[in-house]
Amino acid sequence: MQVRFWGTRGSIAKPGPSTVRYGGNTSCVEVRSSAGTQIVIDCGTGAHALGQAILAEAGGGPTRGAILISHTHWDHIQGIPFFAPLFAAGHHWDFYAPRGFGDSLRDTLAGQMDFTYFPVTLEAFAAEVGYHDLGEGSFAIDDVRITTRFLNHPALTLAYRLECDGASLVYACDHEPHSRALAKAEGPIHGQDLDHSAFLAGADLVIHDAQYTPAEYDAKIGWGHSTPHYAAMVCRAAGVARLAFTHHDPMRTDADVDALVAELEQDGIGLQPLEIIAAAEGLTILVEGRAAPAAEPAPSALAASAPSADTSPLVLVVANDLDADDPLRQALEDEHVRTAFASSAAAVPELAATASPQLLIVDDDRRPAGIDTPEAAERVVAETAAGLPPPLIVASSGAKPAQRVLPPDGDWIERPFSREFARARIRTALTRSEFRWVRPPLPDNEVERLQALLATGLLDSPREERFDRITRLAAALFRVPVALVSLIDTNRQWFKSCVGLDATETSREVSFCAHAVADGGMLVVPDALQDRRFADNPAVTGGMHVRFYAGAPLRLTAGGCAGTLCIVDIRPRAFDDADRARLRDLADLLELEINR
Repeated sequence: MQVRFWGTRGSIAKPGPSTVRYGGNTSCVEVRSSAGTQIVIDCGTGAHALGQAILAEAGGGPTRGAILISHTHWDHIQGIPFFAPLFAAGHHWDFYAPRGFGDSLRDTLAGQMDFTYFPVTLEAFAAEVGYHDLGEGSFAIDDVRITTRFLNHPALTLAYRLECDGASLVYACDHEPHSRALAKAEGPIHGQDLDHSAFLAGADLVIHDAQYTPAEYDAKIGWGHSTPHYAAMVCRAAGVARLAFTHHDPMRTDADVDALVAELEQDGIGLQPLEIIAAAEGLTILVEGRAAPAAEPAPSALAASAPSADTSPLVLVVANDLDADDPLRQALEDEHVRTAFASSAAAVPELAATASPQLLIVDDDRRPAGIDTPEAAERVVAETAAGLPPPLIVASSGAKPAQRVLPPDGDWIERPFSREFARARIRTALTRSEFRWVRPPLPDNEVERLQALLATGLLDSPREERFDRITRLAAALFRVPVALVSLIDTNRQWFKSCVGLDATETSREVSFCAHAVADGGMLVVPDALQDRRFADNPAVTGGMHVRFYAGAPLRLTAGGCAGTLCIVDIRPRAFDDADRARLRDLADLLELEINR
């Protein structure tokens, strides 16, 4: 990948003689793959020059690209009205940005181009423009695979990990350490800072927020920015090859930036090797790949439509009392979420059972008697709430102890904090909890598996009674409405035999069977709505209404699995060892037909 910096300044543009070398324009980075895929990350004031360069290079021809917005603070979107390709007919550009509650991405971007502030609106765009709301997860733009993770900032903010051409790049701007001690590179990396470091793991280049020095940080707590020392610490722990720190403070001169680089190089003597540079306007880097760790399967980052006001999330707050001017209470009011307060230990299970909260907040300083720890409240809610246990936020006047382990996606916010900061953490937790769909991973032998499947000649072949009689038998034996012989092709699952379903194929991305093929063993999902891998899968939430699934892999003598014999029901159900054995027997009969 080729990476070029067009804007590196934070908060506000700062052109002038003291910022000539590192630049005065706000955040904007251009990424190109060897196949020509063009991606812009953030669209600050640096986007003006980038847009002109793109049009000049096109020589009058159409352009196509994607713009990834980390968040919609002005210094990251001010260049949009000045990005020339958006105003040129015949061009196509897509915006991607974190989704909040209420306004869509298009509405948010339109706000800064309101008549009050700007002479033209989004309707002036002559290009074909798409808008895509994102959560945490993965998606692809042509040959580039992109994974997202929420950052710690007083607005819903995403980090982006881009992988293509065997190389990996992470853009993490704006982000504040979860542990205040780590801003000064003091203490062990733990909790959500460890999760942040894991997101950077093995990257060839990390572009990381580093706006404040350790000496400045104490006065800027809660503003949502890192120090260069924190960035270097988490990158070293993650085995990153190169760090480019960015979002330079408007008061930082070129000489100041030079001094920070020198200080970090001196601090790093004897530590894990890490090349450290400061991002500079005009700097171009060719990112070449090393051996990267295998990516974990992730849910789709592409969000569904935003929830309406009458289906706003419900937050359960465990606290004796929250004053009207408490920033946590104010943040909940600002988010317009429904709130239930548990001011006694007895109220916690009662409200959890009846209210089905989407988020649990425990005020560690105001815990009701009988609730020994926030984790104790979380366990009670997990045991009594309908559906999946909600994520946990702990609000406390003390720092999170390094040895304290919160539940997955648990968050610890340390007082004092602002209402804006608390609001961002609430929104992040609620948005993160919404995406419960893991796309199927690829088997290790995928190339050989596909070759063996194609060699059978079964894909797109006519229906055959030798297969249909077994799916009919499966549907009758297990008393289910749907039974399938599903073959997993490159990008689809195709049904060689089908009982109870009109479709002949679906996307591989929504396929339960593809999970069984990747694992190589029988997959049983008693209730898809209670399973984080499938709860938001379109096959569950859409017209099929899948609740129960069981699939037995169909093994090929040449190696790998062709697909599965699967049964599906629209209601949850148990599936014991005897049921598994019967389904396996039927799958064995199908294997004889497939491999003959």
